[in-house]
Amino acid sequence: MEAANLVLFLVAALALNLTPGPDMLYVLANGLAGGGRGGALAALGISAGCVVHAVAAVAGLTALAATMPAALMAIKLAGAAYLIWLGIDAWRHPPALTGRATVAPGAGLRIFRQGFVTNALNPKVALFFLAFLPQFVSAGGWPTPLQILTLGALFIVQGTIVLLAVALAAGALRRQLVRQPRLAGWIGRISGSLMIGLGLRLALGELRR
Repeated sequence: MEAANLVLFLVAALALNLTPGPDMLYVLANGLAGGGRGGALAALGISAGCVVHAVAAVAGLTALAATMPAALMAIKLAGAAYLIWLGIDAWRHPPALTGRATVAPGAGLRIFRQGFVTNALNPKVALFFLAFLPQFVSAGGWPTPLQILTLGALFIVQGTIVLLAVALAAGALRRQLVRQPRLAGWIGRISGSLMIGLGLRLALGELRR
């Protein structure tokens, strides 16, 4: 792998990871609901979902999925519906707000799992990996699959760092909101609305195609 290609990849990947998107909104929503730890667990779940896409890109599974538009649309709509369901659940069961947010072990696993499923059910991430990573593969040297896996791992690590920073910022914002009694009760609604809006945006965007 050429050093110039690697540097160019890291710069491009950072720009992409800093661009607000579904993953960042999901971490923000969980950070507002469960504090920094809740947001961090969501970020780690999303990163685990990215691992699936990176491996699938190497195996060529995403290329196969792209040839079946109906199946691809079904997966996208399923992911959107899942986000909407999570948002409705956040509205119905807002978190108990205290000065210090705590996430029970069982709830932590649920947040991680939801982040994983949300990302794994997003075919756009899979197609992104398939289209983006090969652009930075160098001719000669390492085998192409190994280069793609390495680039995917670097992208995921970099993205995880960015999402963890978002989680910490959301946790800090939550602590400020808790100090304002009138605003504190709206945290569950804010986080739920973010996820519902995201799900609707994904679904409507797909149905308009």
